[in-house]
Amino acid sequence: MDLFPLFTQLKGRTVLVVGAGPVADRKIGLLLSAGARVIVGAHAAHPQVQARAQAGTIELRLAPFDPAWLDTAWFVVAATSNTALNRQVAQAAEARRIFCNVVDDAALSSAQVPAIVDRAPLTIAISSGGSAPVIARRLRERIESLFEPALGALAALAQRQRLAIRQARPQLRARRDFYDWLLDGPVLGALRRQRPAEAEALLTQALGQDTQAPVGKVVLVGAGPGDPGLLTLRGLRALNEADVILTDRLVSAEVLALARRDAEVIDVGKRVGGPHESTQARIHALMASHARQGRCVVRLKGGDPMIFGRGGEELQYLRRHGIAYEVVPGITAALACGAYAGIPLTQRGHAQSLTLATAHRRHDTVAPTTARSTPATTPAPDTGRTHVFYMGVERLPTLRQQLLADGLAPQTPCAIVENGSRPEQRVLHTTLDTIETQAQAHAIQSPALVIVGDVTALGAELGWFGTTLGTLPSRAHDAPLQTCA
Repeated sequence: MDLFPLFTQLKGRTVLVVGAGPVADRKIGLLLSAGARVIVGAHAAHPQVQARAQAGTIELRLAPFDPAWLDTAWFVVAATSNTALNRQVAQAAEARRIFCNVVDDAALSSAQVPAIVDRAPLTIAISSGGSAPVIARRLRERIESLFEPALGALAALAQRQRLAIRQARPQLRARRDFYDWLLDGPVLGALRRQRPAEAEALLTQALGQDTQAPVGKVVLVGAGPGDPGLLTLRGLRALNEADVILTDRLVSAEVLALARRDAEVIDVGKRVGGPHESTQARIHALMASHARQGRCVVRLKGGDPMIFGRGGEELQYLRRHGIAYEVVPGITAALACGAYAGIPLTQRGHAQSLTLATAHRRHDTVAPTTARSTPATTPAPDTGRTHVFYMGVERLPTLRQQLLADGLAPQTPCAIVENGSRPEQRVLHTTLDTIETQAQAHAIQSPALVIVGDVTALGAELGWFGTTLGTLPSRAHDAPLQTCA
């Protein structure tokens, strides 16, 4: 974020505008609407600017720029067609530590004037940092259609009743629920019908009604593999409703940035080699403690909470202790890593089934790739199946031995997707006999997913995201894949 978003209080404060053409006049209008005292300095003035001066709404100084004009200013706008003059204004402002906006010149500006959606007192500002103002304006057009004019009147009503709302709903959860009711209930409808007195009466009546103490709950949310664009809409809503967020270490900072700013975020991530069971007990205790205080707890897990995320164990604990819960599924790492690496996990005629497994077992062994009721001799290779292993990087030697023992050929194509869907994604293409040495050579680290099967060879051709490592023979996607037996 190159710019810090900030709304400034300019009412009654002096703002200097250097320049008095049509562009300057538009800025003058915005500043006047914010209640600023506007001084305009220029050699000559556009008729509209002159009319404002004659009406007494601005002070007009028809003279060369004088840095002393800045002595009483809180903010300055340079809106001339003279680049040298604009630079002079910006330098004078910088020397006095006054923010300056130079119209259409981001390099000279210390502040930007955004595209504005005005639903006063609700204001929505969009800025591209001066790099693409047309895009900002187009986004403003879209947002204008999403926020009806009655929202301004609703915000003004809530502002007038803010103290009464806080007194009637002292608990944060109850107060937030009340504001949700304002948005979704009859008050906004009355304002749409231009009946402000009715809207205020409805609000006052609702405040006088007793409310039950908020009931806490836990929402298990799948955060996806890391790309915030893969978070579901329901997951986003849960993050914005959360009072407390218990987050895993695999949840990306970009996903957490979408949560409520005032939510309490607690890192409960497990570390490799750490005491997993004691950490899980702590997670259970935190969920129960916060939910019993009437808080909405989001248990945020990387990927999907019900796939190797111990989500089932957490639901069992919550059910035993009588705590309400919901589950919001996420895009699991296997689906995301395959898609972002260009690897189809199934392919008609080549991979008819898919196995998801974890290399970690309760007693720290590697999961077998196929179920066996008795010791096998030499099983037939399962060439029509794609195997995806979670948490397999640390156990590649054992995993490789197990797959070879299960009958897969040493030349079976494999891929390791590191940091799948994230900007730093790397995809290593290799074969089963070299997967361990290649992973070491390229310093592959967790989080990473291991994909084994003939279809992984397609990733060398179809990969579209991140960095590709290693080489495999390129194969046309409509040609039969050759099976190594």
